[in-house]
Formats: sequence, C-alpha cells, structure tokens
Amino acid sequence: MGIYRDQILPRGINWVLGRQECLELRRTVTPGLRGKVLEIGFGSGLNLPYYPSDVDRICAVDPATLGRKLAARRIEACPIPVEFFDLNGDQLPLETDSVDAVLSTWTLCTIPEVTNALRELRRVLKPAGRFHFLEHGLSPNANVAKWQRRLNPLQRRIGGGCQLDLKIDQLIRRVGFEIEALDNFYMKGPKFGSYMYRGVAVNPTEHGNGPLI
Repeated sequence: MGIYRDQILPRGINWVLGRQECLELRRTVTPGLRGKVLEIGFGSGLNLPYYPSDVDRICAVDPATLGRKLAARRIEACPIPVEFFDLNGDQLPLETDSVDAVLSTWTLCTIPEVTNALRELRRVLKPAGRFHFLEHGLSPNANVAKWQRRLNPLQRRIGGGCQLDLKIDQLIRRVGFEIEALDNFYMKGPKFGSYMYRGVAVNPTEHGNGPLI
C-alpha cells in the first residue's frame, strides 16, 4: 500500500478531482478567504487558481509529498506565497490563533481521527475566523446511505482511507464551530459518492473544545 498511497493515489486524485465540475465547485468555496489561510489536504494545488486577492499567504498541509511536485506549476503561477508544513502526528505545526481562515476540499473524509483534526483547526484559527469546506459525505436518502455504508470498507481501501458516510455538518458542529452557511446537493455520478456539503463555519470568539453531540 506504500507505493499505491504515495505515488499512484495522488495522481488519481489529481485527475478525478481536477474534472471541470470539481473545478467549478472549488471556485464557489474560496470567496471570502483572506489573510493567512491554512489549506488542509492541499494535494496538487487544484484550489490555487481560485484564491481571492485578499489572501496574502497559504499554509499548505498534505501528507502526500508527491502532491508538491504535481502542484509545482500551479504554485509557480500563483501570486500568493505557498509554504508547506508537515504534520507531527495529529498536531498542526502552527501556533494557536495564528491563521485567518481555513480551507478544506474533499479532505475530511480521509482523516483517520477527523474529530481531533477539526479541534486542531479550531485551535490555530483566530476567533471569528472562518472555515470554508467542500466535502462529500452521508446522504439523507436512506437507500443511498445504506449503499454508502455497504461500500465503505472497499472505498476506504482503494481511496486512501476515504469514508463515504461521514455527516460533515455534524462533525464540524461537534467540536464547537458554528455553521454560518451550508448547501447540500448531489454532483453528477453515482449518488453514493456524490452527496456534497459546501459551507462556511465560524470559530466562536471564545475558544473551547465544544460539546460532543
């Protein structure tokens, strides 16, 4: 799985999530980002062309180092400086209250300890800072959700740990974020992998781990 996860999978993700429909959705989730932005799951830099001019620095986190090579041309063409950070376990190598915004696109599904990761996002995000997200997850349709759970073991194996049945809005609220805007819809393709959560969550002005619900 080492070669597959490190060399083959990142190229596959770059191709699948670089489709025109995905690129158009990326364009819709970046407006409002500003200042110093942390992007988790940076991958091959597919979001770079859609960053607004109000962003002055991008802190990129992704465990797959091949993504940096795949992103080289996009980084070179981007007027915003991009700095890469390596994860230290579940810890983000950033100070508390040090970023103005966070961006995550098609990433939360692959994080093994997603609740811990979201807590880390809250820690490094300034009070009143915004978390922009575009993620696939659990469908409200019972029949679709049934197939998501059935296919989840296979999806996790071939998709680098990707889970089909995460209820994204609940996970985000669970750690204390307040969701300011949320849009749910199906992309084209099989419904078990195309139910989307697109939105913006706000980090409350008082830090805390938030209620577990």
